[in-house]
Amino acid sequence: MTYVVGEGCIKCKYMDCVEVCPVDCFYEGENMLVIHPDECIDCGVCEPECPAEAIFPDTESAIEKFAELNRTYALSWPNITRKGKAPDDADSWKGVPDKFEKYFDPNPPKR
Repeated sequence: MTYVVGEGCIKCKYMDCVEVCPVDCFYEGENMLVIHPDECIDCGVCEPECPAEAIFPDTESAIEKFAELNRTYALSWPNITRKGKAPDDADSWKGVPDKFEKYFDPNPPKR
């Protein structure tokens, strides 16, 4: 089992999860994070830290699409080891439906 970042992270990107990860398996995109499944040690400390409730075990139903998305983008996005600043409007995006289809950005973060 590994953990997966789901749709709830899109445009929220709080990064509280990054701060508690003991193996630095988070990777950053322009508007969400992903977990590298081969680096995740399945400790689960990230899941309760996510204010957007966007982290799930890969055994959850209907998470397969995001498990593959996490695997794919963990290979091309930069690794993140410290909590950064969440977007100013992150709270307004919590719970918004259909964020993947409307807002997912496949690019790495702009710096």
